[in-house]
Amino acid sequence: MSQRTLVLLKPDAVRRGLVGEILGRIERKAGWSIDALELRTLDRATLEQHYGEHVGKPFYEPLVEFMASGPTVALVVTGERVIEGMRALAGPTDPIAAAPGSIRGDFGTIVRENLIHASDSEASAEREIKLFFPELG
Repeated sequence: MSQRTLVLLKPDAVRRGLVGEILGRIERKAGWSIDALELRTLDRATLEQHYGEHVGKPFYEPLVEFMASGPTVALVVTGERVIEGMRALAGPTDPIAAAPGSIRGDFGTIVRENLIHASDSEASAEREIKLFFPELG
């Protein structure tokens, strides 16, 4: 079943020069396509909407500050089981727990700055795509 998902290459991925490597991994997945892509620095209002379910948690403010600290690459990826597949390609949030071959397993260093976001469900993907790419909504 073809799906769409939002992927964010976070400021640490951009700062470390990993955008091309990560995009290449996505492009090499057979049957997946990048349907939208934009480099932007995220404003607080967008980040508050995106991370709204985490308000009040201890990691919320540091996360919002980190995500606003530099440019992010936002993209929409379409393909067969792409939501599940992108999450597997990204690997677990903790880079120590992430398997070699995953983005976080190969390049991750700390939990908070973990290189990539990928929607965790069809409902999240729909909401997040509307937030970052309203013209695709």
